[in-house]
Amino acid sequence: MDKETLAVRNLNKAGTLHQPSARHAVRDLFLSCLAKMPILPQRARSNRMLVIRPDHLGDVLLMTPALQFIKRERPQTELHVICGVWAAELLARFDEVDVVLTLDFPGFQRQGKSPSGNPYLRALDSARMLRGIGYDSALIMRPDHWWGAMLAFLAGIEERIGYDHANVAPFLTGSASHQHEHAVLQNLHLAQFWLGAAHNRDIELSLPVDPADSASVDQLLSDWEIDIEQPIVCIHPGSGMPSKLWQSDKWARAADEVARRHKTAIIFTGSSAETTLIDDIVGRMKAKSCSVAGGTSAGQLAALYRRARAVLGPDSGAMHVAAAVHTPTVTLFGPADPIEFAPWGDRRKHAVITSAIACRPCRILDWRDDSPEYHPCVRDISVSQVLEATQRVLGAGSVDD
Repeated sequence: MDKETLAVRNLNKAGTLHQPSARHAVRDLFLSCLAKMPILPQRARSNRMLVIRPDHLGDVLLMTPALQFIKRERPQTELHVICGVWAAELLARFDEVDVVLTLDFPGFQRQGKSPSGNPYLRALDSARMLRGIGYDSALIMRPDHWWGAMLAFLAGIEERIGYDHANVAPFLTGSASHQHEHAVLQNLHLAQFWLGAAHNRDIELSLPVDPADSASVDQLLSDWEIDIEQPIVCIHPGSGMPSKLWQSDKWARAADEVARRHKTAIIFTGSSAETTLIDDIVGRMKAKSCSVAGGTSAGQLAALYRRARAVLGPDSGAMHVAAAVHTPTVTLFGPADPIEFAPWGDRRKHAVITSAIACRPCRILDWRDDSPEYHPCVRDISVSQVLEATQRVLGAGSVDD
């Protein structure tokens, strides 16, 4: 099948997958009825705001400029964020966040984890917990997070702000339009909607790094016999979905060339579940490299990335961590939309690479039983594209042939 025919096929299939199923239609009818039920309000008068964000690490980081804006405009507001346990450590680094709560959000389990029971019973249990704390307002940061909006409704939080998504808005007391723009700007616009104030400063995404994490990274590099003065480049080849992955042999060739051209040590990062992928890449390489997959906390990962000259990888939360510690990135994008999810910062320091296939970005991360061969949007990216982009962000002169 030629690429033009394949793109038409994939766009048609993506259109079908974006349509709600019969089961979802029934669910949405139930939600619209539930949203009309009378719920006893909290009337907390606590000056506390609850921010609900179920997503994984990158999306959570992209909302932190909005949290900083809220705290700057309303310093008296006690800001609580409820998130997945994976994001709690880094969120706690931000002075603007007064309390971090964690919740096993339905539909957001990590890979290999089982669903967390009946989502409606879980919402009732969680709502009782939130009533015990007491909130005046809630901000549902994920645009389509009907469960979070339902949770705030069941908890009786009087002011509930989110986006005008069809099955989210019925639970809200105020809804903002969702714009096709970067997630940092989307989050800021929602904060502006609640505050009634415009953000008039430069928007910076910056993650504080703990000195203890920096010291542990220095020790880790010493254990690997990497001199403290030697430049390093980190590669994070894993991502949440197979559709985002690049081929192992291409990563090996790119890593070898980066090491040769820039005289850098190559360090692979990832979760423990990604060690097999990384071992496959390392086994194909000629240059010396090391892997810390599964061996770093989120804070240590941030400290390691701050130490690196650049971080390379497919679209994932790791790339946002790198950007948040002001390290250049090279990110390979496939099904996700870089307009919304590219690493935030100076575009000269953060290169985004895509293939030319016309169905990209389809915004379908999980193609279920469809063969990966039909979705080459990342795999079509060439080694030379990655090397040229790396050269650009490192500012290292002309590219070798």
